[in-house]
Amino acid sequence: MTGLRAVLFDTYGTLVDWRSSLLDELAAFGRARGLAQDWVAFLAAWKACYRPGMDAVNRDEAPWTTIEAIYERRLVELLRARAIEASPEDVQRLTRAWWRLRPWPDALPGLARLKMRYVIAPLSNASFAGMVNLAKFAGLPWDCVITAENARRYKPHADVYRTALGLLGLEAPEVMLAAAHNYDLAAAQALGLRTAFVPRPLEYGPGQTTDLVAEGKWDAVVDSVEELAAALSC
Repeated sequence: MTGLRAVLFDTYGTLVDWRSSLLDELAAFGRARGLAQDWVAFLAAWKACYRPGMDAVNRDEAPWTTIEAIYERRLVELLRARAIEASPEDVQRLTRAWWRLRPWPDALPGLARLKMRYVIAPLSNASFAGMVNLAKFAGLPWDCVITAENARRYKPHADVYRTALGLLGLEAPEVMLAAAHNYDLAAAQALGLRTAFVPRPLEYGPGQTTDLVAEGKWDAVVDSVEELAAALSC
């Protein structure tokens, strides 16, 4: 990887296990209130707002809004539809559960190795505050934080990747994006960034059907962040 100077990471799913972390938070919320709910179905319905909400921003059909605002709006709808009483503080805590996600076991040791040689940073659809708080919670050792909020667009909009290059002061071939999602890598590759696919076959649970294999000619295809570090001679 001659000339590579920075490795950027998709974070939700690629580095942190959002699904099991959030299911634990929802289950704890339910137990404290004696609620009998299918939290797996609840979370699936909650997460379903993610792409449509971001796409509306990218198409200029909605003004810029953080991913937390998108999630909070949908959460309130779901709680109301299920007649679940929740205070504003409850809603805020559940929304901010996206700031308290456990890293996959290989993430931290792999990042530590990469940081010794490269600039490492997220390139996430998170808000800036959300990614800062998640880094603190999960121990993600970033050199800096870059998110969709810096660009006021969401991946895979080209402005997100261009903004990252501009902030780092680097050219596209000097930067690699590592992600568990083929669409993200395709958008980065189209702009000349190098790419690494790190599959997470349990991101969406045992029935996952997407992003199980590489769907493009990525520069690296590895099974873990540690394996990526080894591939990049770290």
